[in-house]
Formats: sequence, C-alpha cells, structure tokens
Amino acid sequence: MKITVAGAGYVGLITSIGLAEMGQQVTCIDVQEEKIADLQQGKPSIYEPGLESLLQKNIRNGNLTFTVNPSQAYSGADIIFIAVGTPELPDGSADLKYIFVAAHTIAHHLNQDALICTKSTVPVGTNHLIHDIISGRIPPSIKIDVVSNPEFLREGAGLFDFFHGDRIVLGTDNPEAASIMEQLYLPLKIPIIKTDIKSAELIKYAANAFLAAKISFINEIANICEKVGANVDEVAYAIGQDKRIGSPFLQAGIGYGGSCFPKDTKALVQIAGNLEHPFELLEAVIKVNNRQHHLPVLKAKEIAGPLRGKKTAVLGLAFKPDTDDIREAASLTIIRELQLEGARIIAYDPAGVPNTRKIFGDSIKYTEDLKEALQDADLAIIATEWDQIKHAPLNIFTDYMKQPVIIDGRNCYSLSDIEKHGITYLSVGRPPVFASAAIQKPWKLFG
Repeated sequence: MKITVAGAGYVGLITSIGLAEMGQQVTCIDVQEEKIADLQQGKPSIYEPGLESLLQKNIRNGNLTFTVNPSQAYSGADIIFIAVGTPELPDGSADLKYIFVAAHTIAHHLNQDALICTKSTVPVGTNHLIHDIISGRIPPSIKIDVVSNPEFLREGAGLFDFFHGDRIVLGTDNPEAASIMEQLYLPLKIPIIKTDIKSAELIKYAANAFLAAKISFINEIANICEKVGANVDEVAYAIGQDKRIGSPFLQAGIGYGGSCFPKDTKALVQIAGNLEHPFELLEAVIKVNNRQHHLPVLKAKEIAGPLRGKKTAVLGLAFKPDTDDIREAASLTIIRELQLEGARIIAYDPAGVPNTRKIFGDSIKYTEDLKEALQDADLAIIATEWDQIKHAPLNIFTDYMKQPVIIDGRNCYSLSDIEKHGITYLSVGRPPVFASAAIQKPWKLFG
C-alpha cells in the first residue's frame, strides 16, 4: 500500500517514521517548505531521543519520503493519515482550519479509492465533516471511508509509544475499513479497540482530561500536605498502591503543559459547554493547574525576599524531559514572573533553548551547561525534571552557587539526600529542608 501522512509536526512525523519502520512506503507532506527541505536531508524539526537516527535510516532505505507537492503525495494513495494541527482558539475550542484545508486538498488530488484516517485530535462530528468535504468533491467512481484513529503519543517517548502503546483505537462506521486498518497495525501486537466514529473522537479528549485530573488532584493534596506538614510522596505512594487508582500521574509538581493536556482539556470544556453541560470538574482541574505554575516564584520570594538583582537559574525549559517543546511550559510563567520581579535570569535546558529564545530573545541568558547556570546564582528553580538535573551530584549546587537554595518544582531529589549536603530546599508538598537550623520561617535568607 501507498501511505501518505498529511502534516510533518510531532504526530505526523512520528507516524511517518513508525509506519516506514514497519516496512510501509510512506510519503509525508507539509506546506512548510523549509521544514520539508530539512526532513529530506534527515534533519528533524523536533527533538526526541532516537528520532533522528530512525528518520535517516528510513530515508536511506527508501521507505520514507517528504514532499510539499500534493499531487505527488495524494495521487495513488491507499491510506491517507491526516495529522495536521488543531490549535486552540481564544474561546478554548479547537481550530479546525488546517483539517479542512487538508480535506479540500486531498479531494482535489485523489484519483482512486482510499481510506482517510484522522490522527489529529478533533471534536466529535469532525470526521463526518471530513467525509462530506471529500466525498462531495471527488468523482462518484472514487470511494472513500473515514476512520478516526486518535494518537496517544507522549512527547519525548512518541516513538516508543508508537511501537509499544497501550491500545490502538479505530473508529469507523464501516467494518471493512476497520479491518483494513487492523491489518495495517497487527504487526505491532498492540490491543486494537474498534468503535464508532464519535466514540473514537471523544476517547482522546476523555483520556487526556482524566490524566490531567489526576495531576491536579495530587497537586491539591500536595498543597494540603505543605500546610499540615505531611509528605506528598508518601501519600501518593500509598494511594497509588490501590489498583483502582494506580501510581502513574500521581507525581506532585508545578502542573502539566505541552501541546495536548492544556489544549484538550479546554477544548473538552468548550465541547461540553456547547452541549449546555457545564464540565465543572474539568474547569477546576484547569484552574488548579494554572495556579501551580505560579508556586516557584511565590516560594522564591518567601525564601529570598525581593528578587530584584538576584541571579536566578531556571533549570529546565521544555514542558517535560526529552523534548524541545515549550508550549504551555511552566518555565514560561516562571520566567515572566521573575522578569517582573527584576531578577537576573539564566535559563538552562539541554534541548529547549532555541524555542525559548524565540519568545524571550536576549532579555535573559541561556545555557546548555548546568554548571554555567549555577555559577554564582542566588537561587535555582527546577522547572523540568531532565535526567541531567535529577542525576546531577548535589554538590554541584554547593560548589557553584553563592549559597545553595533550590526551589524544586518537580521533586527531583530525596529529602534525605538534600539534608546531607547542607542545601536549603523547597519542593512541592514536602517539608522544607534548611541548610542551617538558624533559618526558620519566614525563611528569609537575604535582605
């Protein structure tokens, strides 16, 4: 079969590489000429461990090609995956303009029967609109079916999830279309769930909303822990042993970010609102998450007093490790608030510096060297739990900072290890650790 993937963003690129690695002949199309030119040379537009090597391997063996030419991409295609972006509109709903542009372009160039498979996250009813757009613009002799095939790819681990996911969802009203897609995915040996189209469309939103709820729940528990002197790590571990709850997504911190959770939770609230069903639980989840982003600077002001002129190292820029994606990252809120406080900021990240520079320009300093970030710093705020940060020897803080003061938004270190190194340490939902017994609330270290 000839497979075409529309969209060379995160989902489209992972899908293209994954299918090519399975031995399929894949063409990936995008309208951004510079991005496609780089991809043709084996240079990915996103960062993820192992992605570049698999990209180059499948270009060399001829399984994967990239183009901006829709005739080349869609003519003769048997399966067309739509993996274009659905960004957030001001009211929180999904912007479907790229979906509809892709549908019109496919219709203009399609010259044989094909399956249209939507991987983009779209509101309920969108796949039927895609079917109507395409079928209304192609000759009656050409037959299409539309399948909703939502993606469940974690940024930073998308390639792993493609090959080792928990489930594959296929939503379609045509059993024959479902069977074709099932045969495509069978070599992965991942459980396949077949549903109607509307259920498949809703599954991705529901999954992300539930995971976001778990994150906000444990963060609320963490806030209570701080007030009563409990340890959220112990609370989370104990409740996570309940099989009905489970331990994943019970790590307290400064909230979720990225391209999926923020956008999808707000979109689901909007979908419910359009049906005159207020989704009050999810609205609270979003409110809690937004509040968590502000915690590090609040804690920094508590421990250090006025931040004006103080060198502050922001450790981690990407919204999560192993990606360069900074969309909705907590680090952005932290940097903006530090700027308002007049702090001198140096930002560290192994992959996210170029994208962050596009936002803040030269108003802050950047580095990919952790030691440089900490050199003579008054404060260090951990915003992303990169391995380079989690596994750094703790003496790096005592050796390089003016005095070791860490605001840890991701609970990277054990309290017992911190206590051995004479570090003042404020984390999320756990008791504070002070370098000196003389330091007590209001925790002021500086004038």
